[in-house]
Amino acid sequence: MTIRAISGLAALADAADAFLIDQFGTIHDGETPYPGAIETLRTLRAAGKRVILLSNSGRRASNNIHRLAAMGITADCFDASLCSGEVAWQVLRAAPPAYLRRRCRVLLFARDPALDILEGFDIAPVETAEEADLVMIAGSEADRHGYDALWSRMAPAATRGVPAICTNPDRLMLAGGRLHPGAGALAEAYQAAGGTVRWFGKPHADVYDAALALLPGVPHARIFGVGDSLEHDIAGAVAAGCRGLLVRTGIIDGLDDAALRVEMRRFSTLPDAVAPRFAF
Repeated sequence: MTIRAISGLAALADAADAFLIDQFGTIHDGETPYPGAIETLRTLRAAGKRVILLSNSGRRASNNIHRLAAMGITADCFDASLCSGEVAWQVLRAAPPAYLRRRCRVLLFARDPALDILEGFDIAPVETAEEADLVMIAGSEADRHGYDALWSRMAPAATRGVPAICTNPDRLMLAGGRLHPGAGALAEAYQAAGGTVRWFGKPHADVYDAALALLPGVPHARIFGVGDSLEHDIAGAVAAGCRGLLVRTGIIDGLDDAALRVEMRRFSTLPDAVAPRFAF
């Protein structure tokens, strides 16, 4: 298994017309842009490349754009910003499942109490699984409360057969310089316990369908998904017929080539190229 190593995106300039670029772990660490990331985004656009920021953020687009702007990643850095929470909202509004066609009691797991992903529905937030008609898994606070505490709140709903929606499939999240179980790990456990989960976000098709709709006429083979997750960013892009550039930051920071090959075999995913970081 050969890893094609490149120093930056300039090596792909002749092969790419557009980039679907991950956010957390690729262009920023949740609070601060990585060195050179903003300049790289602007350089890509100046070179005539289409830039879509594609995130597994469980919130609506307006929230995500506000967070980016607060870090200095402003509208001139990208053509569009698309997140899994926004795609979920659009899909659910277009074809609401039965439990959202009436008043719905929602048990939310997220990093803040906002339920903008269910804006426009008749919902009532609740605190316990015993009260819930729906479990919404939009984020993880495993770094704050511990995974076991979160799962103990959620598990009774799976036993009751309460449906769940996951708008952030990331199984790992980086917080405080350490890896913790992400929202996707909670949703995976919920499913394993017999609960039903509807997934939105990378690597699932809905978010790529929405992203590719923003790139009409661009051949998929000339679109690169860029990110730090083989499981989500690279596997999702490849499944959508695009190509993949893995950056060795975020959740794979520190992995050597041997460990990286193990991860590639684990997820049956081979990126077209690997770069040390997001740089031109």
